[in-house]
Amino acid sequence: MILVTGGTGFIGQALTKNLVSLGYPVRLLINPSGKSPRIPRGIAVDVAISGIDDERNLRAAMKDVQIVFHLIGTEWKGIDAEYSTVDIPAAKTISAVAAQMGVERFFYLSHLGADKASAYPVLQAKALCEAAVIASGVPYTILETAPVYGKGDHFTESFARLVRKVPFAVPLPGSGETKIQPIWIDDLITCLLLCLDDSKSIHRTFQIGGMEILSIRECLELIMEQIQVKKGFLNIPPVWLRGLLIAMEQWFEKAPKIYFWSDYLAEDRITALDVLPREFSLIPTRMSRNLGYLTEAS
Repeated sequence: MILVTGGTGFIGQALTKNLVSLGYPVRLLINPSGKSPRIPRGIAVDVAISGIDDERNLRAAMKDVQIVFHLIGTEWKGIDAEYSTVDIPAAKTISAVAAQMGVERFFYLSHLGADKASAYPVLQAKALCEAAVIASGVPYTILETAPVYGKGDHFTESFARLVRKVPFAVPLPGSGETKIQPIWIDDLITCLLLCLDDSKSIHRTFQIGGMEILSIRECLELIMEQIQVKKGFLNIPPVWLRGLLIAMEQWFEKAPKIYFWSDYLAEDRITALDVLPREFSLIPTRMSRNLGYLTEAS
């Protein structure tokens, strides 16, 4: 049995569908809530209800579980992200219970640039989560990823909404030349599945990204080309842009939740271009070939 936490999110849904299609029995861990969870449609999964701090229910959820994919993260909430109350406690508790229950594999997704000494809360939180997973003693595999894109993502779709909404010019952090290495959701899922079948990936941390190193300006140009919107760019100092995004999320309920990106894009977030071919025998796809879903969403 495979347990997926965060299985109702963008990556979680894609992973769950792939696991079920390959014949794996999957159980989703759902946090108690008054809202209906976005359980992947059309596939058969078990569901376990438990809060992240409820060790008794977590142990029940992990009964007969050999593999855990821990995908819980709250950066998509923008200024309302809950790193200290959700992300870090969840990583500590769930990995500790997994170790107690004899789970054989524990997968965790982090970000390129994760660092306990980082000035950016999300990257600091990711590093603390990684440390908690490693300290738990559970056999782990950690993937530090570049921005992941695909239908339903919090990257390209959020920026596409921003491009459509802002008048005249799209704000860019600094010069807009910060380098990132976007990775297609299908390529990320393939990496996870290959790790699942490879015992040599146990107790390892991989840094993965796509086959292109692009500036955020180039990414936005690709997005605008796909959605057929032409606008200029407005270069704003990162500190000012951060304040602008905070104000947008506070004042406008439907504003794109992109505050996380003001921190992520403050520095280059890249890794070696040959990681996927070398470690996974996988040639990642180009970003420009996989943005059709943005037109569908419009």
